[in-house]
Amino acid sequence: MHDPAAPAPRPFALAESLDAFPESLRGGIVAIGNFDGLHRGHQAVLDAALTRAEAAGRPAFAMTFEPHPRSVFRPETPVFRLTPAGPKARLIRAAGLDGLLVLPFDRDFAARSADDFVGDILVDRLGVAEAVVGWDFHFGRGRGGSPAFLAAEGAARGFAVSVIEAFQDEGGGPVSSSRIRDALAAGELGLANGLLGYRWFVEGTVIHGEKRGRDLGFPTANVRLGADCRLAHGVYAVTFTVDGVQHLGVANYGRRPQFDNGAPLLETYVFDFKGDLYGRTVQIGFASYLRPELRFPSVDALVARMGEDCAEARAVLTAMGPGTALDRRLAELA
Repeated sequence: MHDPAAPAPRPFALAESLDAFPESLRGGIVAIGNFDGLHRGHQAVLDAALTRAEAAGRPAFAMTFEPHPRSVFRPETPVFRLTPAGPKARLIRAAGLDGLLVLPFDRDFAARSADDFVGDILVDRLGVAEAVVGWDFHFGRGRGGSPAFLAAEGAARGFAVSVIEAFQDEGGGPVSSSRIRDALAAGELGLANGLLGYRWFVEGTVIHGEKRGRDLGFPTANVRLGADCRLAHGVYAVTFTVDGVQHLGVANYGRRPQFDNGAPLLETYVFDFKGDLYGRTVQIGFASYLRPELRFPSVDALVARMGEDCAEARAVLTAMGPGTALDRRLAELA
């Protein structure tokens, strides 16, 4: 992937509608996709757009869609979002692009023809010089627009099209959002992070809990994840970022079988931190899966195991270091 440790040559522009699209990005190279997870396959699409933009002296930007199309067409079975809008934008900025255009996705937008998407949006509104897409990208009413259709339209309308082939991991397996979701659900965090190319992270607002952790000597910052989250319940070594400062910690995601078996909650004990976090927006990065969530024979046994979890998390995080180049860039931009 393009080196995300290098600073972006221009300020990052975020536009959440066509009307807000900045003139500074017009005529640029656009990478188009849903990009949920922004995994290594998606990064290959962004990297191609960056490389072409640098060669042409043009801006590189991404176009994506919110909410996820499945939540529009099948709201009763919401998809486990790897990167909702905020984290996705942060990742695209960290990857080095100059901007991001987020198009609101609803049934009216989905009803637009593929020809209208190309002519009205790509040509008239954005004036793209080139579009870069993955091999499986489809668009327009009934998913009628294919990469081949886009290439033919580009040739006819005066813009280039690059199609990036399927990306495989080192073992020859597919790199896909669905495979990453399955890995996270199975507690296979190492596999998920390997496919992503960075540590999977969530962001949310710290809420009040039962304050049991404080009573046990391990005060936690509690964040409620989305109802669609399928992350395996268990204990994780994590990074915890607030106000641009990254800390280390250990987190439990689950139902607290020792106490109430309630709704799933992410509870993070932040090492060597003092301060009020209630109401603050934080980012929590998952570095390693330590163990499943358990019920112990006594609260004292739980407290003893929590101490062991802290020691293991500290050791793991120290050994792992700051992560990949993309992890480091994310930390710089937090």
